[in-house]
Amino acid sequence: MDTSNDAELYAAWVGLLDWMRQYADGHDVAFVKEADFPDFIYRMERAYQLPTTMMTASLSDIRGEPFLIANVSPRHLEHKHISLKVPGAHLHWTAKYVSGKGLLLDGKVLLSKERLAQLASRAQIISAA
Repeated sequence: MDTSNDAELYAAWVGLLDWMRQYADGHDVAFVKEADFPDFIYRMERAYQLPTTMMTASLSDIRGEPFLIANVSPRHLEHKHISLKVPGAHLHWTAKYVSGKGLLLDGKVLLSKERLAQLASRAQIISAA
């Protein structure tokens, strides 16, 4: 199993969660923790090695309905990635960590704070329709 980019992927995931929180603060929407990593839940009181316990988070509208869901692969998967989905729509993006480039959406476009804001705004409009 290739784990060479695991630390970078999970660090990028923590950064993405921060971008989602910042987007929520600036756009009158909610950042919601949806789920922790299953292996964290069953660890009881033992130390956890990842920089966060959160595996799934969302941005939700004022009704509490998620319009953008993000999740990261658990540690046991060989090919890890971050997934962004718009519930109820056929929009889905996959981001993988590429050394020297960062998180690339669908292998081509850098996932930056600005790009995430664009995707979130688009998802909010689609979900409201």
